[in-house]
Amino acid sequence: MSKNKQLEELGPLFVKLVEIVARLRAPDGCPWDRKQTPQTLKKYVLEEAYEVVEAIEKDEPLEICEEIGDALFLLIFLAYLYEEAGRFRIKDVLTLCAEKMIRRHPHVFGEQTLSSAEEVVAQWQKIKEEEAKKKGLSRSSVLGNLPRTLPALQRAFRVGERASRVGFDWEKAEDLFDKLAEETSELKEALKKGEPHKIEEEIGDLLFTVANLSRKLSVNPEEALGKTVEKFIRRFTEMERRIQEKGGDLRETSLEEMDAVWEEIKREEEASK
Repeated sequence: MSKNKQLEELGPLFVKLVEIVARLRAPDGCPWDRKQTPQTLKKYVLEEAYEVVEAIEKDEPLEICEEIGDALFLLIFLAYLYEEAGRFRIKDVLTLCAEKMIRRHPHVFGEQTLSSAEEVVAQWQKIKEEEAKKKGLSRSSVLGNLPRTLPALQRAFRVGERASRVGFDWEKAEDLFDKLAEETSELKEALKKGEPHKIEEEIGDLLFTVANLSRKLSVNPEEALGKTVEKFIRRFTEMERRIQEKGGDLRETSLEEMDAVWEEIKREEEASK
């Protein structure tokens, strides 16, 4: 099938989704859907985004397809609520998005030529600043406007990434080991003094340093931590199963016994790699 034919098929399908939303919101539509507002939909937007990410990690095409569909439908639903309230139209969403993407890619849709992803990022930031000026806004910060609702570890990673664009960064990853030692020492000192607020602050500093170390090593800390959590759950569940299989109960099993089973599981996993 030609690309033009594929594009022609998308229009009616998009319209169909909008029509489904309109039907659900009609007086004789679905009670649950009629009750929703932009505020009530916020948590579902986040959930659907995470479900898309989880499907991508599993790399199951059908699941990815389904989750993208769920997220897309929810965003159409959200835009429809604003159109229904007379705030803006779904057409405005599509128009503004298309115009922005074309405007921010002059190396694709214009005469400009760029040769690296780094040049594209620098140009993107410059265009954003020019857009802000045209809107009468003050010069935007290099840090931008990262959502406060981002997971804290991911937000720390992105903040460090943006600060590094203007040279506010460690020269190399190894330099951060000294910073880790410094933050660990300050945390130990806070623990000695028994200062709850200081302990919280120092743990935050330590995590922020780890996020920056991850960035310097080209590792996404959110993804790395997620994989470690999954590994812990897998090993813990297997340890629990083995102990129960022998008639034991975790609550009555000593730490030494649990450690022995844990190490056994760990050795088996490493040997199977």
